[in-house]
Amino acid sequence: MKLSIIVTFHKYRQYLEDCLASMKESPLEDFETILVLDHVEEDIEDLLSEYEESLHMNVVRLTEEATGVAAARNAGLNEASGKYTYFLDSDDYLFEDGVNKLIEKAEETGADVVYGKKRYTWFKRMVYLGVTEDKRRADDEDEKKNDGGEEFDDKLAEAENLEVDEYARALHKLIKSRRGLRNISVLNILIKREFLEYNQIRFEEQFALYPDMPFVVELMKHGETFAYCPDAFYIKRKHNDPITMPSVAQLKVPTRLEEQMETFAYCRKLAGEDGDIRKVLDKKLINYYSKYFASKLRRGTKDKWRTTRFDLIAGLLKDTHPEVLQSLSGYKKRIVAAALKKDVDKALKISNRHLAKKKFQKIMKNKNELYKYLYKNKYSKEPIEENWVMFETFFGKNYSDSPKYIYEYLAQHNTKNYKFIWVLNNDTKPPYGATVVRRFSREYAYYLAKSKYFVFNVRQPLWFVKRKGQVFLETWHGTPLKKLVFDQDEVTAASPLYKAQFFRQKQEWDYLIAANPFSTETFRRCFKFDNEMLEVGYPRNDLMYHPNKDQITLDLKKKLGIPLDKKTILYAPTWRDDEFYGAGQYKFTLKLDLQKMKEALSDEYVVLLRTHHYIADNLDVTGVEDFAINLSKYDDITEIYLVSDICITDYSSVFFDYANLKRPVLFYTYDIEKYRDILRGFYIDINKEVPGPLLYTTEEVVEAIQNIDSISEQYKERYEEFYERFCSVDDGNASKRAVERVFLS
Repeated sequence: MKLSIIVTFHKYRQYLEDCLASMKESPLEDFETILVLDHVEEDIEDLLSEYEESLHMNVVRLTEEATGVAAARNAGLNEASGKYTYFLDSDDYLFEDGVNKLIEKAEETGADVVYGKKRYTWFKRMVYLGVTEDKRRADDEDEKKNDGGEEFDDKLAEAENLEVDEYARALHKLIKSRRGLRNISVLNILIKREFLEYNQIRFEEQFALYPDMPFVVELMKHGETFAYCPDAFYIKRKHNDPITMPSVAQLKVPTRLEEQMETFAYCRKLAGEDGDIRKVLDKKLINYYSKYFASKLRRGTKDKWRTTRFDLIAGLLKDTHPEVLQSLSGYKKRIVAAALKKDVDKALKISNRHLAKKKFQKIMKNKNELYKYLYKNKYSKEPIEENWVMFETFFGKNYSDSPKYIYEYLAQHNTKNYKFIWVLNNDTKPPYGATVVRRFSREYAYYLAKSKYFVFNVRQPLWFVKRKGQVFLETWHGTPLKKLVFDQDEVTAASPLYKAQFFRQKQEWDYLIAANPFSTETFRRCFKFDNEMLEVGYPRNDLMYHPNKDQITLDLKKKLGIPLDKKTILYAPTWRDDEFYGAGQYKFTLKLDLQKMKEALSDEYVVLLRTHHYIADNLDVTGVEDFAINLSKYDDITEIYLVSDICITDYSSVFFDYANLKRPVLFYTYDIEKYRDILRGFYIDINKEVPGPLLYTTEEVVEAIQNIDSISEQYKERYEEFYERFCSVDDGNASKRAVERVFLS
């Protein structure tokens, strides 16, 4: 038997599915899988049946007395029979032929320990395999961040054809360059089983949170030959839901620091009084103390960071190797000296000066940092202004959506002499004399701190902290079709911190608007929202019930330059999670062939193009300017609904709102399998419940428009059911109901 792969599993079945699938699809040969089940409560018997034969699986179940990843890995090692041993976490997955490359390197060099690289992602495997190599290279950059960003300096030796010191490189790659202490890891390391057995290397089961650190120290201590295989990749999958599916590193463990220090002390003992391993460990402790621990000393005088924890780390620093202490200078030398004297007050002063200097440098580079500082340390200490109301839509991009209609109703019935503040980054001047501020300006920070009321349709800034007495009305921006936040298995194009951030931010919302009972139920679950839900309809839909909407429509057509003798087709596609430039900046390629549409429809129709506010690309309408009008930057999509005779969309929530007009809706879903099954998933059955046909080519879209009357008749019953479910609350008075509850009750 060539290889034993040890996989430990405790919970989160969907992660295990990806892990096992990656093993099955990799070009592994002559191997066994030892799957160690650590008191599993989920039903995974079908997975065991599916993969047992193809993965040559030996299922081991921990006894009642044993628990934790260390015990599980030890149980796996006791069952292993392969020449080499390899650990694979059940929430990660293999990439291509990475393990085979490690084996080839081991056979070629005879090394006891062969190691490769890790790539970090929060994508599930199917999505990750679909991204470009450029994105994977970006993940390699992310690896450097996790590893401390330090490179082993072997270029000079290679340039002069000298032999690289493989032990020094392994020490650097496996311990020194790992950021902090917790990132020391056994993953993507191939180890001779004979070497492990001869040196009796096992995981220390008393360390529940940091079992890898002592194991890797043992490898470095006893290993005689090492080899590096930089093209052997392992996919380390981050958990994007630390609230309901936290990884071990994300668990809120009150004694985490104490165990980390206990593990460190044990590793130091393993390393001995002298030698390279000891010096590397001591340097890492000093980095941890000076960069992380010192920042916690600002707590109260009786806080454990300034008492028992400070004494603990001071005791460990006292035993630092003399050579390491002598190498210190500047800030590190001063703050370590304070710890050696057990002078916590002096350590605090040194830390405060150091952090103040860094903060000043940050402020000098970025004015936004100054405004955030003023918000926290000056404006938030001033009294709240009881009659100030602040509005923001789509991060200040435009004057639109439900906050616009709530504002206009409130302004028209301003019986309490409110002062209105609008966040707008363009030159729009709202009616009724609102004060306009730019997002993230000094004025923005000032009004965030002092306003009594907030009406937003997106999340507030992360640095905003709602003060006692402030009232936050969140309108959101659509009835959801696509799964949101905690209903998503993946957050494909957002930070892995997204769910944790959302969870904190939603706690500051006092009220959340829902357009219908479906949204009420969905928002409560997917946002984990437990404050007051306002099921009042969508204020932005009030315009569609205006008694004078026909005249408003005519005026808008003239304003937008739409030929009065033509019908209008609105095309409003959404963004794709996996196609993006950066946070909130998404790519979009127009899949509808406008030239073909023009040739077939231009005698009767014009097309209005409206992309999602996240999309950064400008649509190219060259050659069809007299047929296609790009309204992507027009502030208010509700006004575009009014002038549209037909709506074409895909997975955007626009059709929930547009259906209030009871006009035809077509769905151009050319990538439905990918979007539904890989990227997001839907809340409703798009094949059976949406009020119009699913179309997959430009030709089908053209044909549907040419036969729109028969399409409307065909979907009449479904449309009525859809309207009753999603639009029946709207009646033109949503703004009134919201204002009465939040401002006048």
